[in-house]
Amino acid sequence: MDFHPKDLPISKVYDVKNEQEAMDAVENMVNLGFRDKKEGFKVLMPKETKIAKRIGYTITTGVTKGLRQKNETRDVKYWTYHHDDEHFAIVLIDNSSLTELGF
Repeated sequence: MDFHPKDLPISKVYDVKNEQEAMDAVENMVNLGFRDKKEGFKVLMPKETKIAKRIGYTITTGVTKGLRQKNETRDVKYWTYHHDDEHFAIVLIDNSSLTELGF
């Protein structure tokens, strides 16, 4: 990886504190869609490992399931990283957009 996920263009940032907020973020991301967008989405999670793992799982599986239900392409790349002292982050972007942006 020649870049850091924080360098990707982001259209919307979600600050998620629990699994319910994660499900709401997933629904919003799926409705906005990934295809033909030149930006991705960023989800900030608390740095408490147990909660972050649950939120991360909810986000990644929820996006895949939601896109499948809408019969849309599920070719979404994502990265999880330490955002700052208080947050982990997940960045999600359509793989074809990632290629077009030159990453």
